[in-house]
Amino acid sequence: MSWDRATLALTLLAVDPTGLGGANIRARCGPVRDAFLEALGILPRPLVKLHPAMDDETLFGGIDLTQTLQSGKMHLRDGLLTGKGTTLLTMADRCEPDTAARLAMAMDDTRLPVLITLDEGADTDEGAPVALTERMAFHITLDLALKDVDLLPDPDRIDRAKRSLPLVATPAETLTTLVSLCLNLGIASQRAPLFALRAARANAALHQRRSLISDDIEVAAALTLAHRATRLPPVDEPEPPADEPPPPPSDAQEVGQLEDRVLDAVLANLPAGLLDQINGHGSVAKGTGAGTRHRGNRRGRPKPARGGRLTGRNRLDLIATLRAAAPWQKLRGAQPGRLRVLPSDFRIKQFEEQSDRLLIFTVDASGSAAMARLGEAKGAVELLLSDAYSRRDHVSLIAFRGETADLMLPPTRSLVQTKRRLAALPGGGGTPLAAGLIEAVKTAQTAKRQGMSPCIIVLTDGRANIALNGLPDRPAACRDSETVAAQIRTHNLDAIVLDLGNRPSRFLSDLSRKMGGLYMPVPRADARKMSGAVSAALAE
Repeated sequence: MSWDRATLALTLLAVDPTGLGGANIRARCGPVRDAFLEALGILPRPLVKLHPAMDDETLFGGIDLTQTLQSGKMHLRDGLLTGKGTTLLTMADRCEPDTAARLAMAMDDTRLPVLITLDEGADTDEGAPVALTERMAFHITLDLALKDVDLLPDPDRIDRAKRSLPLVATPAETLTTLVSLCLNLGIASQRAPLFALRAARANAALHQRRSLISDDIEVAAALTLAHRATRLPPVDEPEPPADEPPPPPSDAQEVGQLEDRVLDAVLANLPAGLLDQINGHGSVAKGTGAGTRHRGNRRGRPKPARGGRLTGRNRLDLIATLRAAAPWQKLRGAQPGRLRVLPSDFRIKQFEEQSDRLLIFTVDASGSAAMARLGEAKGAVELLLSDAYSRRDHVSLIAFRGETADLMLPPTRSLVQTKRRLAALPGGGGTPLAAGLIEAVKTAQTAKRQGMSPCIIVLTDGRANIALNGLPDRPAACRDSETVAAQIRTHNLDAIVLDLGNRPSRFLSDLSRKMGGLYMPVPRADARKMSGAVSAALAE
């Protein structure tokens, strides 16, 4: 996005802050982002900064335990969300879903009238939570150089626009045009056309116009709808032959012409890479970024309590708290029969954090893998799944053959379902090893976000001969496989490569080393031996 369009979005937000909700700013750390953050001074004051790790008491307020315990009467303290000014959420790409849900509720009940989310995941597929971006009109991407930074918004012009905003008239066909445009772009949100309408009114007020014109609608749609598009509009039918005279324009045709111009403005401002995502040609999902916490998906055994303060996400260990406070009662001058507890006595319950393990079997079902070897691989998967109930493991199955890889079995612990899918697994065709590894990375990343601990287990003879473009090219197929293997190491994913060939393959040995995984040649091994080898490797 150019600097002019970014500052225009910020200016429109300053004209109608409550109606437009806020903006998501996606940018890397640097002078360009600093210059734009400086321009936030035109938004309503005060500017309150939030961190995604803040607890509910800090955000929304609550009981002041220190004052309450010392005075014996309940004392409340205010949170940071006061319903006034602008709120800046830093590191929004690391905001947990429960925190995002609470902030979304605060936006709905006006305790958070204007929200700016600072998305620092410019190099990853992670971003600010959808619950928040859905409630903000603008998405601003600062992918430009410092030399492109020009003028900042004019506060005096914004003040004049605020006074003119209530006087702007809205033509009846405007909302119809915007709703139709959202349908063509696959935008299901009911907030989207309303944001576009408010942005158009703000743009008209900025230019001191008393009624909307097509330029206002085009600018507003480009700023509020382009980043929400999920599909390209359908192709128009061919025009009638030139020898037939065109019918006289009607009101409906004029609305259609306006919609076409607005649509062209939106398509001209689609974010980079969005067309590839819409057409299904996106790249491999990237990592969650440095500093992302990996949390378990279930609670384990209790651990000794530790000192800390109460938040909305932890629990007080009452017995441990009383034990910590008891030795200090004489020094605190406690009255007989009463116990004086201070916040320093609080002890918080702790539990071991555990994660279910997901075994992602990536099976070579190509013609080069003999049918007997494929049968043994199926048997090994069944044997490993039969032990998953005691270990609470999950199993997923990916098969690659021909030109593509397919997720045959999503993560499950169902032995019956696994046997059914394995029995239907065909064999034959080329060996698209890189495609199989890409599908395994996608499955592992999804499982990791759900709190699971994935492990990729590749069963192949190593004769990769189908490149990612679907063409039979053995050197390109090997290079593609090595590239994806390096991504597996970058994402810190556990991996095991089972070499099913009659003799150990140097290519697979090097591939497992690039993955940072374990290489295990298992020539002439049956299903039970393969299962035992994997179980032994997982137990290390």
